[in-house]
Amino acid sequence: MLSIDLFVQLIKSMAVVIMVAYLFTRTRLYRQVLDQRLSWQGRGILILIFGAFSIWGTLAGVEILGGIANTRDMGAALGGLLGGPWVGIGAGLIGAAQRLAMGGFVAVPSALGAVAAGFSGGVVYLLFKRRVAPVWAAMLLALFTESCLMGINLLMAKPFDAALTLVRQVIVPMIIVNAIGMGVFILIVRNEERERVTRIQKERMEGELNVAREIQLGIVPAIFPPFPEREEFDLHASLESAHEVGGDLYDFFLLDDDHLCLAIGDVSGKGVPASLFMAVTITLLRAVGHRTPLPDEVLARVNAPLCHDNDAAMFVTLFFAVYDVRTGALAYSSGGHPPPYIVRAGGGVEPLPQTAGAGLGVSSRVAFGVNTAQLECGDGLLLYTDGVTEAMDAKERMFGEERLEAALSAAGAQDGAAHMMAAVRAAMDAFTAGAEQYDDITMVGFRRTHDA
Repeated sequence: MLSIDLFVQLIKSMAVVIMVAYLFTRTRLYRQVLDQRLSWQGRGILILIFGAFSIWGTLAGVEILGGIANTRDMGAALGGLLGGPWVGIGAGLIGAAQRLAMGGFVAVPSALGAVAAGFSGGVVYLLFKRRVAPVWAAMLLALFTESCLMGINLLMAKPFDAALTLVRQVIVPMIIVNAIGMGVFILIVRNEERERVTRIQKERMEGELNVAREIQLGIVPAIFPPFPEREEFDLHASLESAHEVGGDLYDFFLLDDDHLCLAIGDVSGKGVPASLFMAVTITLLRAVGHRTPLPDEVLARVNAPLCHDNDAAMFVTLFFAVYDVRTGALAYSSGGHPPPYIVRAGGGVEPLPQTAGAGLGVSSRVAFGVNTAQLECGDGLLLYTDGVTEAMDAKERMFGEERLEAALSAAGAQDGAAHMMAAVRAAMDAFTAGAEQYDDITMVGFRRTHDA
């Protein structure tokens, strides 16, 4: 019965230490311990903290046969494990002084045992190269220090018979409770350390992804109107990544005074690989697009290097068009990309007829077709990625082409490219009603204002 009561009392004492230990892991001093930036002032504070743990272990102990069953050594040993030998010895001396003040026939060996426990914790700290020891090492340390304490009691305490009787009563409960307490404490510390490392890595990754996103957004045109001196057309674009970085792309540039190139694409996959493939694609597109006014030839020339050494088997759907500013003629080719919509000035919405071709990066033997369309004054054109039509609501229904056509029909093109795009985005928001965005959403709006 006494043994059970003793276990209960020691566990209560240990629980207080564990609670305070958890609070300690939230302090700035604890971060200094993990970073190995502990100053002498910090060591002094640790000595006081773990010395207090030692005192508490004695005061919360159970008086038995002229001695005290306690968790005193746990405070000193933990001080050594976290702060090194000097912290462990300092905490042990505080616990030892308090124990000596209480007196008793085992006061001196108990005091020596507290100092020895602190020193042993410091040795383990050095053995693990100033890192937090694993749980098993902390529990073995508790077994060692309590065994040493019992041995010191048997060697020094008089009379021997009384010391032996005391040791028999307390050795098992003290070893078990101190080992569990040490193990739990170190488990808390190591878990906090792992969480901290995870947080740091996450913050670093988020920072790198934010930089990557800024770089990615810096690749595509972002100033509107892009050609303020050109009044023959109105042009706007937007790119909203579902994640920090994505694989959608768009571009536009003037070949000469009379020809404007328009492009939009969507890389397979998500995240950083897609963003890198996007950057390569848009670089190739600009390099090739300035050399020829033939859309099918542009796609073929971009496709060839994308297929070369494409071990990741990535591809990009791409739409490329050359618009004649003087006549409104639009020549275009598509590499498996959703066809843009023409929004007629007189009403009506129609998709551009699809051309032959497949995603770029799949095969160098793909042949790309070419087609033409005519934009009259006031006509608009919307280029988009499948993030528009495949946007889903809470019931996982897709926005789809019909809703897109309805939004374009209601908006018309008379109020400009930006208004046309905003109307589509508003219709998407109303449909998805706050559901999570799963894919990048990219649009390019174009309107022929008047003849050159």
